[in-house]
Amino acid sequence: MSGDAPFEGHNPVVVLLLILFGVIVTAWLTVRGIRLLVRARTARTTRASLTAAATLAWAALIGMYTWGVLHLFLFDDTDQSQACNKAVGTRQLSGYEPSFIPLSFGCRTGDGDVVEADVIPSYVNPASAVLAVCAVTLTGFTRVQAKEKQK
Repeated sequence: MSGDAPFEGHNPVVVLLLILFGVIVTAWLTVRGIRLLVRARTARTTRASLTAAATLAWAALIGMYTWGVLHLFLFDDTDQSQACNKAVGTRQLSGYEPSFIPLSFGCRTGDGDVVEADVIPSYVNPASAVLAVCAVTLTGFTRVQAKEKQK
C-alpha cells in the first residue's frame, strides 16, 4: 500500500489469481490424495499412508486459505467502508491495512491503531495455521520414510 492511496485494499488481480490457483490446486490435490489413499489401503505401508495424508493436508490448507480469499473477492468498496466504520466505532478511519499472510483486512485509525474488520471468518487463519503445521509435518515424515527405504 502506498501513502497516496491509504484506502486501497487487497490487489484484485492477486485475489483473482489466488482464487483460481486455489480452486485448481485444491481439486487436483484432493483427487490425488484420494487416489493415494486407495493405493495406500492396498499397499498397507506407512510411507503410502503418510504420502496420502500429506497430500490431503495440503489440499485442506490450500482450500481453507482459498475460502478466506474468496471472502475478500466478495468484499466490495462499500462493504469495506461499512465494516471499517463498524470496527473503529467513533474513531476516525485513516486507511486500510490489508494482509495476505495472515489473511486479514485491517482498518487504520487516525491514531495509528489497526483494528480488524470482520471480513475473513474467524476460523480461517487458525485453521490454516494448524493445517500448515500438519501438512509440513506429514511431508517431513514422508521424506524421512523415503530416505529410510533407500538405505
